[in-house]
Amino acid sequence: MLKKKLKRNSYKPVKLIIVMQFKLSPHTISLMQECPRCFWLTQHKIWQRPEGITASLMNGMDRILKTHFDKFRDKGELPPELQNNGDCNNLMLFDDPELLEVWRNYRKGIVWEDENGNILMGAVDNVLVNTKNNKLIILDYKTRGFPLKENTHEYYQNQLDIYNFLLRKNNYETEDYAFLLFYIPKEVLPTGVVLFDTTLKKVKINILNAEYLFNKAIKLLNSQCPEERCKWCENVEY
Repeated sequence: MLKKKLKRNSYKPVKLIIVMQFKLSPHTISLMQECPRCFWLTQHKIWQRPEGITASLMNGMDRILKTHFDKFRDKGELPPELQNNGDCNNLMLFDDPELLEVWRNYRKGIVWEDENGNILMGAVDNVLVNTKNNKLIILDYKTRGFPLKENTHEYYQNQLDIYNFLLRKNNYETEDYAFLLFYIPKEVLPTGVVLFDTTLKKVKINILNAEYLFNKAIKLLNSQCPEERCKWCENVEY
């Protein structure tokens, strides 16, 4: 009887690549730009950079400003801060209170999920609508203790870009600009009432920048932990 010669199966070991899923926001992406290692450690739940003290005054201002704007929205009007600004001609406040409440909620917000299950989300302050073309415009409130510098708005560029990116990923058309509305303390009246100056800043947005930041963050998180350390993570061993 002839014996068949058995052939060994030839194979190469397969390297398994485990792709994790992450949830990002303008805040977490800001951390990535400040320190990639802190960002990586936090997102991988190995260590979390200590949070700074949250300014309760800013939170309080945020709350009363939303209420202030909502009162004018319900009347179908723009508040005085916007009424007399030429950049706000033909604009109205977004008139879907229930949807806006979701978009404002930092636990829900405007959400988009990529093909790998990574999530990008952001919670907005308010939204305007161009009545001529129904395109949306992000309106974000900022409280500052000092007058604006020429480049102050640049600090918030990524945040505005990400908000617009999220709206477009959810099939909403947006204008190619957004608004920052700054409130700056001016004086205290004898009655104790504090007066604020307001400045509305129109900022051109860049959707490609938001997409680049998201992709950069995901690529970083699926790589090895960065070695360069900052003052916060310099003593964290991993």
